[in-house]
Amino acid sequence: MLDSLGNLTRTNYCGNLRASDANKDAVVMGWVARRRDLGNLLFLDVRDRTGIVQVVFNKETQPEAHGKAEHVRSEYVVAVEGKVIARQKANPDLASGEIEIIANKLHVLNNAKTPPFQIEDETNAAEETRLRYRYLDLRRPRQHANLALRHKILLEIRRVMDEMGFLEVETPMLTRSTPEGARDYLVPSRVHHGQFYALPQSPQIFKQILMIGGLDRYFQIVKCFRDEDLRADRQPEFTQLDVEMSFPRQQDIFNVIEQVMVRACAVAGVKATAPFPHMLYKDAVRRYGSDKPDMRFGMELHEVTDCFPPEAKEKLQIGGTVFAFAAPGAANYSRKQLDELTEKAKSNGAKGAYFVKLAPEGTASTVEKLIGAENVTKLAQACEAKPGDLVVAVSAKTEIKGTDAAALVAGQLRLILGEALNQIDKSQWKFLWLTGFPLFEWSPSEQIWASAQHPFTGIVEEDIDKLESAPWEVRSKGYDLVLNGVELGSGSIRIHRQDVQERLFKALGLTEEQLRRRFGFFLDALTYGTPPHGGIALGLDRVVMLLSGEKSIREVIAFAKTTAAQDLMAESPSEVDDLQLDQLGIAIKPVAKKA
Repeated sequence: MLDSLGNLTRTNYCGNLRASDANKDAVVMGWVARRRDLGNLLFLDVRDRTGIVQVVFNKETQPEAHGKAEHVRSEYVVAVEGKVIARQKANPDLASGEIEIIANKLHVLNNAKTPPFQIEDETNAAEETRLRYRYLDLRRPRQHANLALRHKILLEIRRVMDEMGFLEVETPMLTRSTPEGARDYLVPSRVHHGQFYALPQSPQIFKQILMIGGLDRYFQIVKCFRDEDLRADRQPEFTQLDVEMSFPRQQDIFNVIEQVMVRACAVAGVKATAPFPHMLYKDAVRRYGSDKPDMRFGMELHEVTDCFPPEAKEKLQIGGTVFAFAAPGAANYSRKQLDELTEKAKSNGAKGAYFVKLAPEGTASTVEKLIGAENVTKLAQACEAKPGDLVVAVSAKTEIKGTDAAALVAGQLRLILGEALNQIDKSQWKFLWLTGFPLFEWSPSEQIWASAQHPFTGIVEEDIDKLESAPWEVRSKGYDLVLNGVELGSGSIRIHRQDVQERLFKALGLTEEQLRRRFGFFLDALTYGTPPHGGIALGLDRVVMLLSGEKSIREVIAFAKTTAAQDLMAESPSEVDDLQLDQLGIAIKPVAKKA
């Protein structure tokens, strides 16, 4: 028979009891984490969100409570009344390890089936199992700590934004579909037959309209939705800090976000120092092979195209540039390891990978016969390679106008080898502002120039006349914030003039009819005195992931989805009743079978 909670009131959380509480009466409530039966003495570890406390049941002094404790098992829900006493031998592994509770009464509030995995800080359970039984996984101390840290970071962000004079304004979740770089999640309207809302990829247009409306300083901690392929740091729904300001210089926005990040880091015990360094996009790509460079280690890239004579390029089918870097201490890599590295290079878009070993027994290269000993030496010197190093050079399979394709491939290998060779100093926190982005990027699938960020990004004034003639040369007023090789967020100074905005839309191939249909209300708003404005959005899931030391944002989201965009616990997405579809006027079209 289970007990009723009745009027029983908790006096203490389990993990908060300390030596100063000795000799006090206490009532704790939680789950049975562990049970140890030693005959006359029975021990229960009782857990709540703050931690664990040891409870002792004595058969001789409290036979009724002891008798009930004999029947409880792991994850039973209990309440314990008793007296706190100092333990004869403290347990340093528990925050409450200096004390224990001598139980007077045990209330068994609910029983539990045997869980599919141990509810412990570390578990070897598969992630799919953990997500399916998320209500059990959330009981783990590590998950509690992550969600508590998330709460504290978001609370501190709200504090600092308020101190700087920003207003938090909510924007709609049901809006219209606009092209913003990813597929929209669509919501059919029952009232307006055949029409759809879209869940916002970001509040981009709304926050710009708030600037037109004179709000001056806006922020929002907001849910956004993108129907795109997922990975460890992406979810179909995610949370971002959205910020917009009127009349800003780029540096004004940087100053605001630097204050936010310094304060957020402090919550997690991480010291961040502002101002953060700046780097041009083109320099980041050529030096680190990435638009989100990890600055915690060296291994910088060098262009070594001139080390490959024309006849060597022809034989190796090198159509563009070659980039290389020195991997410290990797000259002892075996043939098998080099072959594996070559395959990784090719899977990341390389045409080929070429190596130089600076081993104690002498320098050796896989391309010496093609480029000659003199060029092998030149290649090693260009990368500032030292004895014991391995020089890795790559060319790209496909050259894309406006990009250093080979550098981007080399950047992937730099990260792989930096991790494998323990070059990354994981005690460092390296912030970086990236600026000078191209306004457009080439879409190989659609064979058009598309917005690299979104179609409201400001344009460097002297590049406006290149919009139609040389789009790959046009620079944007965009910027990214990067931390330890992870992009935390993107922003820009916006286009505030209607004539420039319409011109950009046309450069993207949008017709007048498409402009009016997709952006008519926004274009109209621009004609009523739009101030210069700009902003940024930071991915808060990524911020918390990094500050909590996790490798996936799923570890800092209470109810995360898999890489297949499924909620395994709620079994979502799911089919719906035919009646619901009929009310919406929707029929499910069979998926065409692949040939």
